[in-house]
Amino acid sequence: MAITVNLYYTGENGAARKFVEEMEASGTADAIRAEEGNVRYRYFQPLDDPETILLIDAWESQEALDVHHASPMMTKIAELRDKYDLHMTAERYRTDEAGLPAHDQAFIRQ
Repeated sequence: MAITVNLYYTGENGAARKFVEEMEASGTADAIRAEEGNVRYRYFQPLDDPETILLIDAWESQEALDVHHASPMMTKIAELRDKYDLHMTAERYRTDEAGLPAHDQAFIRQ
């Protein structure tokens, strides 16, 4: 069962955006994407909140997420969060193994 964590990074004066730019430029984000068990690691910005960045962080299992949390990359991430004085909120989801029900698929345009 895959686990998805939505992390909202919030700062001031564009700090969250600068954090993401440094995560990408330093190669840290790509290193996380290359970790075994990583399904998705993508940043988004809400249209109604320029001071917040959403990270969608998905892993194949709790074990893969635990290995990631024990990796040296977490130290780098924590340093950057401190550097940009970011605050966070998180939402955690588990994948519905049955997938999208047929009655909901009717609303998806492909």
